[in-house]
Amino acid sequence: MSAFAGKSVTFRLTLLFASVSTTVLLLLGLLIGSLVEGHFEELDMALLDGKLELLRHALAKANSPEELAALPRQLDDALVGHHGLAVLVRKPDGTLLYSTADASFPPELLAGAADRPLRPSRWSEPENRSYRGLAVQLPTGIAGASPALVAVSTDLAHHEHFMHSFNAALWTVMGLAALLTGFLGWIAARRGLAPLRAISRSAAGITANRLDQRLAVESIPLELAEVAQTLNEMLARLEASFRRLSDFSSDLAHELRTPVSNLLTQTQVTLSRTRTVDQYQDVLASNAEEFERLSRMIADMLFLAKSDNELIVPHREKVDLAAEVASLLEFYEAVVEEKGIALNSSGHGIVYGDRLMLRRAISNLLSNAVRHTPENGRLTVDIDDSTGSTLVLSVENTGEGIAPEHLPRLFDRFYRVDSSRQRFGEGAGLGLAITRSIARAHGGEVCAFSQGGSTRFEIRLESAKTN
Repeated sequence: MSAFAGKSVTFRLTLLFASVSTTVLLLLGLLIGSLVEGHFEELDMALLDGKLELLRHALAKANSPEELAALPRQLDDALVGHHGLAVLVRKPDGTLLYSTADASFPPELLAGAADRPLRPSRWSEPENRSYRGLAVQLPTGIAGASPALVAVSTDLAHHEHFMHSFNAALWTVMGLAALLTGFLGWIAARRGLAPLRAISRSAAGITANRLDQRLAVESIPLELAEVAQTLNEMLARLEASFRRLSDFSSDLAHELRTPVSNLLTQTQVTLSRTRTVDQYQDVLASNAEEFERLSRMIADMLFLAKSDNELIVPHREKVDLAAEVASLLEFYEAVVEEKGIALNSSGHGIVYGDRLMLRRAISNLLSNAVRHTPENGRLTVDIDDSTGSTLVLSVENTGEGIAPEHLPRLFDRFYRVDSSRQRFGEGAGLGLAITRSIARAHGGEVCAFSQGGSTRFEIRLESAKTN
Protein backbone atom coordinates (compact mmCIF):
# COMPACT_ATOMS: atom_id res chain seq x y z
CA MET A 1 0.00 0.00 0.00
CA SER A 2 2.95 2.37 0.68
CA ALA A 3 3.91 2.14 -3.02
CA PHE A 4 0.65 3.91 -3.90
CA ALA A 5 1.05 6.63 -1.25
CA GLY A 6 0.63 10.03 -2.84
CA LYS A 7 -0.52 8.58 -6.15
CA SER A 8 -3.62 9.98 -7.81
CA VAL A 9 -6.85 8.04 -8.10
CA THR A 10 -6.50 8.23 -11.89
CA PHE A 11 -3.09 6.55 -11.70
CA ARG A 12 -4.39 3.83 -9.39
CA LEU A 13 -7.44 3.12 -11.54
CA THR A 14 -5.33 3.09 -14.71
CA LEU A 15 -2.81 0.72 -13.16
CA LEU A 16 -5.58 -1.52 -11.86
CA PHE A 17 -7.36 -1.55 -15.22
CA ALA A 18 -4.11 -2.21 -17.11
CA SER A 19 -3.14 -5.02 -14.70
CA VAL A 20 -6.51 -6.73 -14.99
CA SER A 21 -6.67 -6.39 -18.78
CA THR A 22 -3.04 -7.57 -19.18
CA THR A 23 -3.73 -10.60 -17.00
CA VAL A 24 -6.82 -11.43 -19.04
CA LEU A 25 -4.92 -11.00 -22.31
CA LEU A 26 -2.04 -13.14 -21.02
CA LEU A 27 -4.38 -15.95 -20.06
CA LEU A 28 -6.18 -15.59 -23.38
CA GLY A 29 -2.86 -15.76 -25.28
CA LEU A 30 -1.79 -18.87 -23.37
CA LEU A 31 -5.16 -20.45 -24.06
CA ILE A 32 -5.02 -19.65 -27.79
CA GLY A 33 -1.45 -20.94 -28.06
CA SER A 34 -2.40 -24.14 -26.27
CA LEU A 35 -5.45 -24.65 -28.48
CA VAL A 36 -3.43 -24.11 -31.69
CA GLU A 37 -0.75 -26.49 -30.47
CA GLY A 38 -3.43 -29.04 -29.61
CA HIS A 39 -4.97 -28.58 -33.02
CA PHE A 40 -1.66 -29.37 -34.75
CA GLU A 41 -1.25 -32.40 -32.53
CA GLU A 42 -4.70 -33.60 -33.59
CA LEU A 43 -3.77 -33.08 -37.26
CA ASP A 44 -0.55 -35.04 -36.79
CA MET A 45 -2.41 -37.78 -34.96
CA ALA A 46 -4.96 -37.99 -37.80
CA LEU A 47 -2.12 -38.25 -40.32
CA LEU A 48 -0.32 -40.92 -38.34
CA ASP A 49 -3.52 -42.87 -37.71
CA GLY A 50 -4.28 -42.79 -41.44
CA LYS A 51 -0.85 -44.16 -42.33
CA LEU A 52 -1.09 -46.81 -39.62
CA GLU A 53 -4.41 -47.88 -41.04
CA LEU A 54 -2.81 -48.12 -44.49
CA LEU A 55 0.03 -50.23 -43.12
CA ARG A 56 -2.37 -52.41 -41.14
CA HIS A 57 -4.37 -53.11 -44.29
CA ALA A 58 -1.21 -53.83 -46.35
CA LEU A 59 0.22 -56.20 -43.72
CA ALA A 60 -3.08 -58.02 -43.35
CA LYS A 61 -3.09 -58.77 -47.10
CA ALA A 62 0.40 -60.36 -46.95
CA ASN A 63 -0.55 -64.03 -46.49
CA SER A 64 2.89 -65.46 -47.24
CA PRO A 65 6.54 -64.54 -46.82
CA GLU A 66 6.72 -63.79 -50.53
CA GLU A 67 3.85 -61.32 -50.35
CA LEU A 68 5.40 -59.80 -47.24
CA ALA A 69 8.70 -59.39 -49.10
CA ALA A 70 6.89 -57.61 -51.94
CA LEU A 71 5.32 -55.12 -49.51
CA PRO A 72 8.05 -52.39 -49.75
CA ARG A 73 7.24 -51.73 -53.42
CA GLN A 74 3.55 -51.26 -52.56
CA LEU A 75 4.41 -48.93 -49.71
CA ASP A 76 6.64 -46.79 -51.94
CA ASP A 77 3.72 -46.34 -54.31
CA ALA A 78 1.28 -45.60 -51.48
CA LEU A 79 3.53 -43.05 -49.70
CA VAL A 80 4.48 -40.98 -52.75
CA GLY A 81 4.10 -37.22 -52.12
CA HIS A 82 4.08 -37.39 -48.29
CA HIS A 83 6.98 -35.11 -47.48
CA GLY A 84 8.26 -35.23 -43.93
CA LEU A 85 6.66 -38.61 -43.27
CA ALA A 86 8.93 -41.41 -42.02
CA VAL A 87 7.88 -45.09 -41.91
CA LEU A 88 9.70 -48.09 -40.44
CA VAL A 89 8.48 -51.71 -40.73
CA ARG A 90 10.24 -54.68 -39.15
CA LYS A 91 9.35 -58.27 -39.84
CA PRO A 92 8.15 -60.52 -37.08
CA ASP A 93 11.68 -61.94 -36.81
CA GLY A 94 13.07 -58.42 -36.19
CA THR A 95 14.70 -57.84 -39.57
CA LEU A 96 14.04 -54.60 -41.44
CA LEU A 97 11.30 -54.91 -44.03
CA TYR A 98 10.80 -51.28 -45.08
CA SER A 99 12.20 -47.89 -44.18
CA THR A 100 11.83 -44.45 -45.75
CA ALA A 101 14.83 -42.23 -46.29
CA ASP A 102 16.18 -40.61 -43.11
CA ALA A 103 13.77 -42.61 -40.94
CA SER A 104 15.11 -42.37 -37.39
CA PHE A 105 13.19 -43.40 -34.30
CA PRO A 106 14.28 -43.36 -30.66
CA PRO A 107 15.06 -46.89 -29.34
CA GLU A 108 12.74 -46.36 -26.36
CA LEU A 109 9.86 -45.65 -28.74
CA LEU A 110 10.44 -48.89 -30.64
CA ALA A 111 10.93 -50.86 -27.44
CA GLY A 112 7.60 -49.64 -26.08
CA ALA A 113 5.54 -50.56 -29.16
CA ALA A 114 2.12 -52.02 -28.32
CA ASP A 115 -0.68 -53.60 -30.32
CA ARG A 116 -2.70 -50.40 -30.45
CA PRO A 117 -1.66 -46.79 -31.17
CA LEU A 118 -0.99 -44.68 -28.10
CA ARG A 119 -0.54 -40.93 -27.66
CA PRO A 120 2.18 -39.79 -30.06
CA SER A 121 5.65 -39.07 -28.72
CA ARG A 122 7.75 -36.06 -29.59
CA TRP A 123 11.52 -35.97 -29.91
CA SER A 124 14.31 -33.94 -31.44
CA GLU A 125 17.27 -34.93 -33.50
CA PRO A 126 20.79 -33.51 -33.07
CA GLU A 127 20.23 -31.12 -36.00
CA ASN A 128 17.37 -29.52 -33.97
CA ARG A 129 14.65 -31.07 -36.08
CA SER A 130 11.60 -32.19 -34.15
CA TYR A 131 9.35 -35.13 -34.89
CA ARG A 132 6.11 -36.53 -33.62
CA GLY A 133 5.45 -40.26 -34.06
CA LEU A 134 4.36 -43.54 -32.57
CA ALA A 135 5.20 -47.24 -32.84
CA VAL A 136 2.74 -50.17 -32.75
CA GLN A 137 2.69 -53.90 -33.44
CA LEU A 138 0.46 -54.89 -36.35
CA PRO A 139 -0.48 -58.48 -37.33
CA THR A 140 0.34 -59.87 -40.76
CA GLY A 141 -1.78 -62.18 -42.91
CA ILE A 142 0.66 -65.09 -42.30
CA ALA A 143 -0.98 -67.63 -40.05
CA GLY A 144 0.81 -68.14 -36.74
CA ALA A 145 3.34 -65.37 -37.37
CA SER A 146 4.20 -62.78 -34.74
CA PRO A 147 3.09 -59.20 -35.36
CA ALA A 148 5.32 -56.82 -37.23
CA LEU A 149 6.73 -53.66 -35.67
CA VAL A 150 5.55 -50.52 -37.41
CA ALA A 151 6.71 -46.95 -36.59
CA VAL A 152 5.53 -43.75 -38.27
CA SER A 153 6.53 -40.14 -37.65
CA THR A 154 6.09 -36.73 -39.21
CA ASP A 155 8.48 -33.80 -39.39
CA LEU A 156 7.33 -30.81 -37.27
CA ALA A 157 9.49 -28.18 -38.99
CA HIS A 158 6.54 -26.67 -40.82
CA HIS A 159 4.39 -26.62 -37.67
CA GLU A 160 7.16 -25.15 -35.55
CA HIS A 161 7.81 -22.41 -38.09
CA PHE A 162 4.12 -21.57 -38.11
CA MET A 163 3.89 -21.61 -34.29
CA HIS A 164 6.97 -19.39 -34.03
CA SER A 165 5.42 -16.83 -36.39
CA PHE A 166 2.02 -17.24 -34.75
CA ASN A 167 3.39 -16.72 -31.22
CA ALA A 168 5.40 -13.68 -32.30
CA ALA A 169 2.33 -12.13 -33.91
CA LEU A 170 0.08 -13.17 -31.01
CA TRP A 171 2.27 -11.71 -28.25
CA THR A 172 2.95 -8.58 -30.26
CA VAL A 173 -0.79 -8.03 -30.61
CA MET A 174 -1.28 -8.87 -26.93
CA GLY A 175 1.39 -6.37 -25.90
CA LEU A 176 -0.11 -3.63 -28.07
CA ALA A 177 -3.57 -4.53 -26.77
CA ALA A 178 -2.30 -4.25 -23.18
CA LEU A 179 -0.85 -0.81 -23.89
CA LEU A 180 -4.04 0.23 -25.65
CA THR A 181 -6.27 -0.98 -22.82
CA GLY A 182 -4.02 0.86 -20.35
CA PHE A 183 -4.39 4.05 -22.37
CA LEU A 184 -8.14 3.55 -22.72
CA GLY A 185 -8.28 2.85 -18.98
CA TRP A 186 -6.54 6.15 -18.32
CA ILE A 187 -9.05 7.96 -20.56
CA ALA A 188 -11.95 6.17 -18.87
CA ALA A 189 -10.58 7.01 -15.41
CA ARG A 190 -10.09 10.66 -16.39
CA ARG A 191 -13.60 10.91 -17.78
CA GLY A 192 -15.07 8.97 -14.88
CA LEU A 193 -13.37 11.22 -12.32
CA ALA A 194 -14.33 14.42 -14.14
CA PRO A 195 -17.31 14.99 -11.77
CA LEU A 196 -14.91 14.63 -8.83
CA ARG A 197 -12.65 17.30 -10.29
CA ALA A 198 -15.73 19.47 -10.83
CA ILE A 199 -16.59 19.01 -7.16
CA SER A 200 -13.02 19.96 -6.26
CA ARG A 201 -13.20 23.13 -8.36
CA SER A 202 -16.55 24.07 -6.85
CA ALA A 203 -15.29 23.40 -3.33
CA ALA A 204 -12.15 25.49 -4.01
CA GLY A 205 -14.38 28.49 -4.74
CA ILE A 206 -16.16 28.24 -1.38
CA THR A 207 -14.72 30.62 1.20
CA ALA A 208 -15.83 32.03 4.51
CA ASN A 209 -17.63 34.78 2.58
CA ARG A 210 -19.32 32.34 0.18
CA LEU A 211 -20.60 29.60 2.46
CA ASP A 212 -24.00 29.86 0.80
CA GLN A 213 -22.60 28.09 -2.28
CA ARG A 214 -23.65 24.44 -2.76
CA LEU A 215 -22.48 21.59 -4.96
CA ALA A 216 -24.81 20.56 -7.79
CA VAL A 217 -25.92 17.08 -6.72
CA GLU A 218 -28.17 16.56 -9.76
CA SER A 219 -25.35 16.72 -12.32
CA ILE A 220 -22.99 14.13 -10.82
CA PRO A 221 -23.10 10.31 -10.81
CA LEU A 222 -24.97 8.45 -8.10
CA GLU A 223 -21.72 7.14 -6.60
CA LEU A 224 -20.60 10.71 -5.85
CA ALA A 225 -24.03 12.15 -5.07
CA GLU A 226 -23.82 10.94 -1.48
CA VAL A 227 -20.41 12.58 -1.06
CA ALA A 228 -21.68 15.84 -2.56
CA GLN A 229 -24.77 15.74 -0.37
CA THR A 230 -22.60 15.18 2.71
CA LEU A 231 -20.41 18.14 1.71
CA ASN A 232 -23.52 20.29 1.21
CA GLU A 233 -24.78 19.33 4.65
CA MET A 234 -21.36 20.17 6.10
CA LEU A 235 -21.43 23.55 4.33
CA ALA A 236 -24.91 24.20 5.71
CA ARG A 237 -23.65 23.46 9.23
CA LEU A 238 -20.60 25.66 8.69
CA GLU A 239 -22.76 28.46 7.32
CA ALA A 240 -25.07 28.24 10.31
CA SER A 241 -22.10 28.15 12.69
CA PHE A 242 -20.44 31.14 11.00
CA ARG A 243 -23.72 33.04 11.09
CA ARG A 244 -24.17 32.29 14.78
CA LEU A 245 -20.55 33.25 15.44
CA SER A 246 -20.96 36.49 13.52
CA ASP A 247 -24.22 37.30 15.32
CA PHE A 248 -22.66 36.34 18.63
CA SER A 249 -19.63 38.55 18.02
CA SER A 250 -21.85 41.48 17.13
CA ASP A 251 -24.13 40.90 20.11
CA LEU A 252 -21.19 40.44 22.46
CA ALA A 253 -19.57 43.65 21.26
CA HIS A 254 -22.87 45.46 21.72
CA GLU A 255 -23.39 44.04 25.20
CA LEU A 256 -19.87 44.84 26.34
CA ARG A 257 -19.90 48.30 24.84
CA THR A 258 -22.61 49.58 27.20
CA PRO A 259 -20.97 48.76 30.57
CA VAL A 260 -17.51 49.68 29.29
CA SER A 261 -18.86 52.98 27.96
CA ASN A 262 -20.62 53.61 31.26
CA LEU A 263 -17.45 52.89 33.21
CA LEU A 264 -15.33 55.08 30.94
CA THR A 265 -17.78 58.00 30.91
CA GLN A 266 -18.35 57.88 34.66
CA THR A 267 -14.63 57.66 35.35
CA GLN A 268 -13.83 60.56 33.00
CA VAL A 269 -16.55 62.71 34.56
CA THR A 270 -15.29 61.87 38.04
CA LEU A 271 -11.72 62.75 37.12
CA SER A 272 -12.74 66.03 35.46
CA ARG A 273 -12.65 67.78 38.84
CA THR A 274 -11.88 67.12 42.45
CA ARG A 275 -14.51 65.10 44.32
CA THR A 276 -15.26 64.40 47.95
CA VAL A 277 -14.51 61.03 49.50
CA ASP A 278 -18.22 60.17 49.53
CA GLN A 279 -18.53 61.02 45.85
CA TYR A 280 -15.53 58.81 45.01
CA GLN A 281 -17.07 55.99 47.05
CA ASP A 282 -20.35 56.35 45.15
CA VAL A 283 -18.52 56.21 41.83
CA LEU A 284 -16.52 53.14 42.89
CA ALA A 285 -19.69 51.43 44.09
CA SER A 286 -21.36 52.13 40.77
CA ASN A 287 -18.31 50.86 38.92
CA ALA A 288 -18.30 47.72 41.06
CA GLU A 289 -21.86 46.97 39.96
CA GLU A 290 -20.84 47.27 36.32
CA PHE A 291 -17.81 45.04 36.93
CA GLU A 292 -20.02 42.46 38.61
CA ARG A 293 -22.28 42.48 35.57
CA LEU A 294 -19.28 42.05 33.27
CA SER A 295 -17.98 39.24 35.46
CA ARG A 296 -21.32 37.41 35.30
CA MET A 297 -21.43 37.85 31.54
CA ILE A 298 -17.91 36.47 31.11
CA ALA A 299 -18.69 33.50 33.39
CA ASP A 300 -21.84 32.77 31.41
CA MET A 301 -19.93 32.95 28.14
CA LEU A 302 -17.30 30.52 29.43
CA PHE A 303 -20.07 28.15 30.48
CA LEU A 304 -21.67 28.29 27.03
CA ALA A 305 -18.29 27.84 25.34
CA LYS A 306 -17.74 24.64 27.32
CA SER A 307 -21.24 23.51 26.46
CA ASP A 308 -20.70 24.10 22.73
CA ASN A 309 -17.52 21.99 22.84
CA GLU A 310 -19.21 19.20 24.82
CA LEU A 311 -16.97 19.82 27.83
CA ILE A 312 -19.87 19.73 30.29
CA VAL A 313 -20.06 16.34 31.98
CA PRO A 314 -22.79 16.55 34.61
CA HIS A 315 -22.24 14.82 37.92
CA ARG A 316 -25.04 12.28 37.95
CA GLU A 317 -27.13 11.95 41.09
CA LYS A 318 -30.80 11.71 41.98
CA VAL A 319 -32.37 15.17 41.96
CA ASP A 320 -35.81 15.87 43.42
CA LEU A 321 -37.11 18.62 41.15
CA ALA A 322 -40.05 19.44 43.41
CA ALA A 323 -37.67 20.20 46.29
CA GLU A 324 -35.47 22.37 44.08
CA VAL A 325 -38.48 24.30 42.77
CA ALA A 326 -39.77 24.87 46.31
CA SER A 327 -36.36 26.17 47.43
CA LEU A 328 -36.13 28.56 44.48
CA LEU A 329 -39.68 29.87 44.97
CA GLU A 330 -38.76 30.85 48.53
CA PHE A 331 -35.92 32.92 47.06
CA TYR A 332 -38.32 34.76 44.71
CA GLU A 333 -41.07 35.05 47.34
CA ALA A 334 -40.38 38.70 48.15
CA VAL A 335 -40.50 39.80 44.50
CA VAL A 336 -43.64 37.77 43.86
CA GLU A 337 -45.44 39.32 46.84
CA GLU A 338 -44.33 42.82 45.84
CA LYS A 339 -45.87 42.41 42.36
CA GLY A 340 -48.94 40.64 43.65
CA ILE A 341 -48.30 37.56 41.49
CA ALA A 342 -50.43 34.49 42.17
CA LEU A 343 -47.99 31.58 42.51
CA ASN A 344 -48.91 27.90 42.09
CA SER A 345 -46.64 24.84 42.14
CA SER A 346 -47.67 21.22 41.57
CA GLY A 347 -46.30 17.81 40.68
CA HIS A 348 -43.15 15.96 41.57
CA GLY A 349 -40.45 13.99 39.82
CA ILE A 350 -36.90 12.72 40.12
CA VAL A 351 -34.18 12.76 37.46
CA TYR A 352 -30.53 11.79 37.32
CA GLY A 353 -28.26 14.78 36.80
CA ASP A 354 -26.10 17.51 38.24
CA ARG A 355 -28.17 19.17 40.98
CA LEU A 356 -26.47 22.58 40.80
CA MET A 357 -26.77 22.76 37.01
CA LEU A 358 -30.44 21.76 37.03
CA ARG A 359 -31.11 24.26 39.81
CA ARG A 360 -29.50 26.96 37.68
CA ALA A 361 -31.63 26.05 34.66
CA ILE A 362 -34.87 26.18 36.71
CA SER A 363 -33.75 29.43 38.34
CA ASN A 364 -33.21 31.01 34.90
CA LEU A 365 -36.76 30.08 33.84
CA LEU A 366 -38.26 31.34 37.12
CA SER A 367 -36.25 34.58 36.91
CA ASN A 368 -37.41 35.13 33.34
CA ALA A 369 -41.06 34.38 34.27
CA VAL A 370 -41.07 36.63 37.35
CA ARG A 371 -39.46 39.46 35.40
CA HIS A 372 -42.06 39.35 32.60
CA THR A 373 -45.18 38.63 34.65
CA PRO A 374 -47.21 41.84 35.11
CA GLU A 375 -48.51 42.96 38.49
CA ASN A 376 -51.36 40.80 39.81
CA GLY A 377 -50.45 38.20 37.17
CA ARG A 378 -50.17 34.45 37.58
CA LEU A 379 -47.13 32.14 37.60
CA THR A 380 -47.48 28.34 37.54
CA VAL A 381 -44.80 25.68 37.93
CA ASP A 382 -45.79 22.10 37.10
CA ILE A 383 -43.81 18.84 37.10
CA ASP A 384 -45.37 16.07 35.00
CA ASP A 385 -43.87 12.60 35.37
CA SER A 386 -46.91 10.66 34.18
CA THR A 387 -45.48 9.42 30.85
CA GLY A 388 -42.92 7.21 32.57
CA SER A 389 -39.97 7.89 30.26
CA THR A 390 -39.88 11.70 29.94
CA LEU A 391 -40.33 14.20 32.73
CA VAL A 392 -41.64 17.65 31.80
CA LEU A 393 -41.04 20.67 34.04
CA SER A 394 -43.04 23.68 32.84
CA VAL A 395 -42.95 27.31 33.96
CA GLU A 396 -45.95 29.33 32.74
CA ASN A 397 -46.73 32.99 33.31
CA THR A 398 -49.35 35.43 32.17
CA GLY A 399 -48.44 38.58 30.34
CA GLU A 400 -47.80 39.84 26.88
CA GLY A 401 -47.40 36.91 24.44
CA ILE A 402 -44.55 36.22 22.09
CA ALA A 403 -45.05 36.13 18.33
CA PRO A 404 -44.54 32.67 16.79
CA GLU A 405 -41.61 33.82 14.62
CA HIS A 406 -39.62 34.68 17.75
CA LEU A 407 -40.13 31.41 19.63
CA PRO A 408 -37.41 29.36 17.82
CA ARG A 409 -34.78 32.03 18.61
CA LEU A 410 -35.60 32.67 22.25
CA PHE A 411 -32.73 30.42 23.33
CA ASP A 412 -30.13 32.17 21.15
CA ARG A 413 -27.53 34.22 22.97
CA PHE A 414 -28.41 37.86 23.53
CA TYR A 415 -31.67 37.49 21.61
CA ARG A 416 -34.52 39.72 22.74
CA VAL A 417 -38.01 39.86 21.30
CA ASP A 418 -38.84 43.52 21.80
CA SER A 419 -38.57 46.38 24.21
CA SER A 420 -41.18 44.90 26.54
CA ARG A 421 -38.83 41.99 27.27
CA GLN A 422 -35.62 43.96 27.71
CA ARG A 423 -33.63 43.40 30.85
CA PHE A 424 -34.11 45.85 33.70
CA GLY A 425 -30.46 46.38 34.46
CA GLU A 426 -29.86 42.70 35.16
CA GLY A 427 -28.78 39.68 33.21
CA ALA A 428 -27.09 39.69 29.83
CA GLY A 429 -29.54 37.89 27.60
CA LEU A 430 -27.81 34.54 28.23
CA GLY A 431 -30.13 32.91 30.76
CA LEU A 432 -32.28 30.96 28.29
CA ALA A 433 -29.21 29.96 26.23
CA ILE A 434 -27.61 28.55 29.40
CA THR A 435 -30.85 26.73 30.24
CA ARG A 436 -30.87 25.02 26.84
CA SER A 437 -27.19 24.03 27.20
CA ILE A 438 -27.86 22.48 30.60
CA ALA A 439 -30.88 20.58 29.30
CA ARG A 440 -28.91 19.21 26.34
CA ALA A 441 -26.01 18.26 28.59
CA HIS A 442 -28.52 16.04 30.45
CA GLY A 443 -29.83 14.51 27.22
CA GLY A 444 -32.97 16.66 27.27
CA GLU A 445 -34.37 19.70 25.51
CA VAL A 446 -36.11 22.97 26.29
CA CYS A 447 -38.89 24.62 24.29
CA ALA A 448 -41.25 27.59 24.49
CA PHE A 449 -44.95 28.14 23.73
CA SER A 450 -46.96 31.36 23.76
CA GLN A 451 -50.61 32.02 23.01
CA GLY A 452 -53.65 33.72 24.53
CA GLY A 453 -51.65 36.02 26.81
CA SER A 454 -49.74 33.14 28.38
CA THR A 455 -46.14 32.00 27.85
CA ARG A 456 -44.86 28.56 28.86
CA PHE A 457 -41.33 27.18 28.96
CA GLU A 458 -40.74 23.43 29.24
CA ILE A 459 -37.68 21.42 30.17
CA ARG A 460 -37.92 17.79 29.03
CA LEU A 461 -35.60 15.33 30.79
CA GLU A 462 -35.34 11.58 31.11
CA SER A 463 -37.19 10.40 34.18
CA ALA A 464 -35.27 8.47 36.87
CA LYS A 465 -38.01 5.81 36.73
CA THR A 466 -36.62 4.53 33.39
CA ASN A 467 -33.09 3.97 34.79
